[in-house]
Amino acid sequence: MTALRRSPERIRLPLGFSFSAVAAGIKVSGRPDLALVEVWGRPCVGTGASPVQAERSSAVAGGASAAALFTTNRVVAAPVEVGRASLHSTGGRVRALVVNSGNANCATGRAGIKACERVCREAGKLLGVPAAEIFPSSTGIIGVPLPAEKIHAKLPELIAARSASERGVRAFAHAIMTTDTRPKIASARFRVGSQAVTVLGIAKGAGMIHPQLATMLVYLFTDVGASARELQPLLGQACDQSLNCMSIDGDTSTNDTVLLLASGASGARVRDLRTRKKFSAALSAVCQSLAEQIVSDGEGVQHVIRLFVEQARSREEALQVARTIAHSMLVKTAWAGADPNWGRILAAVGRCGLPIDPSRVQILIGRQKVCHNGIACPFNERQAHRDLAQPVCDVRVQLGRGPRSVRFLTTDLTAEYVRINADYST
Repeated sequence: MTALRRSPERIRLPLGFSFSAVAAGIKVSGRPDLALVEVWGRPCVGTGASPVQAERSSAVAGGASAAALFTTNRVVAAPVEVGRASLHSTGGRVRALVVNSGNANCATGRAGIKACERVCREAGKLLGVPAAEIFPSSTGIIGVPLPAEKIHAKLPELIAARSASERGVRAFAHAIMTTDTRPKIASARFRVGSQAVTVLGIAKGAGMIHPQLATMLVYLFTDVGASARELQPLLGQACDQSLNCMSIDGDTSTNDTVLLLASGASGARVRDLRTRKKFSAALSAVCQSLAEQIVSDGEGVQHVIRLFVEQARSREEALQVARTIAHSMLVKTAWAGADPNWGRILAAVGRCGLPIDPSRVQILIGRQKVCHNGIACPFNERQAHRDLAQPVCDVRVQLGRGPRSVRFLTTDLTAEYVRINADYST
């Protein structure tokens, strides 16, 4: 039984991006809470300059192609509204990303929109780019006015601190954390002929994690060249298999954002099928790693469950069963106690809303079958308890209906989760 990946993994830096973070006084703790990513742009051709010099010299004409996915919650935070509108108006062009933590800027009305727009304008002025090409993100407490003046005061320092370095990446990753206990970083690299292409991912998220995104901010950076139109379906595919196949508590946040930026600075482009497949595989690997890191850092989590729902008629059917099991309080509390109470899992399958025949259902905990054709079968309960007591345990549910399956990451539910969320705003 392999362990889930945890950051920090090896950090590979894509060309074309610089990172920074500062403390703006948004968090009561005084920790860094304002972060920036600037896109330098594509390298100049025939100048004889080094890649870094060439990228910096092309900054005025640079920027990144962008694709994004946002929360499905009907309550939407101001930065999501502003960011979505900006991507539409620019045709998917981004020059910089500005993120604050400690304040969600949600349920703040028109004042919240104006505050967000002003941050984009001020950052745009300092960087010499249009406000619409500054992408905003926020995470933190809902319903509290964004302290925009604190952000404005720190923007010059934030911009001056930017660097294309591993240190900058780590500073950015720490600054976007809220209840996270550790940063979440993943990267991958592949070659297109003589050119190396890199994908880097940075995420935050530990609670309100549920399919269709969560209190989750995920930023993906690559130096491959691609249009916004080419990036969007590739981002959707990568997220469907990873970030949309996990759940901690069944809540979906108001600020969820997954943003993919492609600088084109490597010189390689997503044109032919072979390059597209390589890029898709690298992007999916980064997203899967980030998903595992988010779930393993879930609020109060002691046990991560890799839930496999197999033999379904369709992937959508398998997901419906997986979500029903993953959101059952009885199932999650049994996992918290490492209790191999498979009857709770079977009961959740039975109420998932699908016409499933219980007499065809098999359930396995670890490598042991604990339910055969919907009926108890002999198994070693102590071994099943030991398996569930591990940091990661596999649970399989076989429906006997078809060839489709899904791998779904979820967790137990502990008293620590209740404590964290009972005290969050106070």
